[in-house]
Amino acid sequence: MAIILGFQLVGEVSSRALSLPLPGPVVGLVLLVGCCLLRPALADRLRPVTQGLLAHLSLFFVPAGVGVVAHMDLIRTQGLGLAVAIGGSALLAIAAGALAFVAMARLAGSTDPEAEQTDD
Repeated sequence: MAIILGFQLVGEVSSRALSLPLPGPVVGLVLLVGCCLLRPALADRLRPVTQGLLAHLSLFFVPAGVGVVAHMDLIRTQGLGLAVAIGGSALLAIAAGALAFVAMARLAGSTDPEAEQTDD
């Protein structure tokens, strides 16, 4: 666990020191993945910890659930607006991802004609 947190710390320090547009944990994760690719023994050493974290991933949602319950009055009054905003942003994100995929397929000169077909 100390290795994972160490990479997060290095990422945070690097991100702030270099004024990177990426959050520190993302920089740390990229560094960790790079090190695991260069040194497979590191990945083997981290495997038990990461499997333990993944096995208990649902615990990370407890604070969000507590937040929802704590703000139930606000959700009652603004729930429809929140649902529309969340649903709309999810649809826009999916559409943006699909458009980006099609654009990259065209730029890459995809030879698969089905990669660019859309259901109209």
